[in-house]
Amino acid sequence: MKNILVPTDFSENSVRALKYAQMLFDSEECNFYILYVGTLLDTKNDAETMQYGNGDSDNTKRKLTDLVKDTRAHSAEANHFFFPLHEYGFFIPTIKKHLDEQNIDLIVMGTKGASGIKEKVIGTNTGDVITKVQCNTLVVPEQVELSKPREIAFPTDLNIFYSLKMLRPMIEMVQLGKSKFRIMHALQEGDHLNEEQKNNKEYLLDFMKETFPESHSFHTITNKKVKSAIQCFVESREIDMMFMVAKNLNFIQQILFDSIVEQISFHTKIPFYVVHE
Repeated sequence: MKNILVPTDFSENSVRALKYAQMLFDSEECNFYILYVGTLLDTKNDAETMQYGNGDSDNTKRKLTDLVKDTRAHSAEANHFFFPLHEYGFFIPTIKKHLDEQNIDLIVMGTKGASGIKEKVIGTNTGDVITKVQCNTLVVPEQVELSKPREIAFPTDLNIFYSLKMLRPMIEMVQLGKSKFRIMHALQEGDHLNEEQKNNKEYLLDFMKETFPESHSFHTITNKKVKSAIQCFVESREIDMMFMVAKNLNFIQQILFDSIVEQISFHTKIPFYVVHE
């Protein structure tokens, strides 16, 4: 049984993320915990709604109940179970609380994705979850197609050792979508792998050869900028999902946390699966 936490603010992108998770794990037995974290303003508004009996559509508890009811109706044939969680407080401490209480395996979060100059690639809450919460997180952009990934990219600088715990979610996703797994290394002109990188590469390729002998490949892309190399790779291979390792924060910083995006890019369409050790 997989336990999945899906924070929601009732926006289109958060609902889309929930639908994507339902589709992705349609063959798995799952508990979906749909969490709304209210602010002090929500506390006041919800109290007034209950006291005076007006504005039912604005009551967050009512919205959460309706969302769970609608979501359950769309998973009638899947072995999925849905539980509403409604709390007031600070976002990250509330997330951490429910990780322990519900034994969460994966967090699924929606994001609008960057669409132009001076827009953040991912929202503040999503960025905080990736960097501050020790749990695997699937970031789902609003424009994602509701289909299982057939081509999965794993961009890496080969600077960290990939443990079995890091690799298990990758194995699961390849199996779910019967996908191809593309390991991609961005190398600047004139640079060469050091001994540690060579060892990490050798281990990673040996593992993939044993696990997916026909479903993986390794690619070296030479470019001055890591993000440009990844975007070129994503577009040329028609990548459907990207894996990243939270331990390699410097690498993630270059790809997800830039405050300026030069043009509409893969951030708007491709889910990012961030793996924690």
